[in-house]
Amino acid sequence: MQQSNNKLSVLVEPTLEEAKSLIEKAFVQRRTLIVTGNCKVDYVGRASSKLELGERFLIIKSDGSLLIHRPVGYEPVNWQPSGSVFHTQIKEDTLEVYAVRQKPKENVNVQFTKIYTVTAIMLVDAGEFILNASEEDMHKAILFKPELIEEGFKPISWEKKVEPGFVDVYGMDKNGQLVVIEVKRKTATKEAVLQLFRYIEAIKLKADRPIRGILVAPGLGKDVQALLVSMGLEFKELYPKKCAEILKKSGPTFKLETFFNNTTNSQYCDGS
Repeated sequence: MQQSNNKLSVLVEPTLEEAKSLIEKAFVQRRTLIVTGNCKVDYVGRASSKLELGERFLIIKSDGSLLIHRPVGYEPVNWQPSGSVFHTQIKEDTLEVYAVRQKPKENVNVQFTKIYTVTAIMLVDAGEFILNASEEDMHKAILFKPELIEEGFKPISWEKKVEPGFVDVYGMDKNGQLVVIEVKRKTATKEAVLQLFRYIEAIKLKADRPIRGILVAPGLGKDVQALLVSMGLEFKELYPKKCAEILKKSGPTFKLETFFNNTTNSQYCDGS
C-alpha cells in the first residue's frame, strides 16, 4: 500500500524493489527517511561491530546522518554523523542500505530481509532550542568561564565536602582571598544564605583567614538581600540559560573530573 503527496510518501509492507525505489528518491530529494523492518548491521571504521537480525528503525536525516534504533531504549545501537553518502542494492533477497563517510573513513551496512514500512518526508525546522541548565551545569559553566563570577576569580575545587555539606565552587579572587560560592538554579531563599554562611564558618575553622561568600542565582527572594548584607555575604546574578549556552560552546569533551588537580584541591580546602 502506498500513500503519497508533495511532502510525505509512505509504503506499507512494500516489496524490496518498491522500498529501494522510494529510498533512492528520498536520498535525491534530501528527505528524512524512516525504514522499519528486520535487519542486521555491519559497521567498520574507528572500530567494528556486528548486529544480528532483529526488528529495528533506520533513520536517515537530510544532512546525511544515520541512526539505527531498537524497539526499546532511547540511544541508537548504531549511528553515523552527518555527511554520509548512501547507496542501495538488492542482493540475495536482501535490501542493503550502505552509508559511507570519508573523514574519518567509516561505513555502515544495513541489510533488510523484510521491510514493514518506508516513510520519506520533507521536514522543515527553524525553531530555536532553549535549554535551561541544572545546578551541576551551572557549576561547570563557572569552572569553564570563571569570569562569570568576577574578573580574576580562579576556581580551586567543586562540590567539596565540608562538615555541613558540600561547597558548590571554592576558589580565590584576584587579591588572593578565598571565595565560597553557593549556586541556586532558581530564586534564592533565606535558607540558601544560611547554608552559605554555615559553609564559610566551617572552613574558617581550618583556614583561619577571611573568606568571601557569594550566593549565585537568577534572583533573590523577599528580604534575602537584607540578610546577605547583615551576614557580610555577596550576590551574583546568573541565569541557567546563559550557563547552558556557555557549555554548548565548550563542546562535549569538557568534564569536571579532569578540570582540577586533586592534590591541589585537598591542599586548599584543608586550609594547609
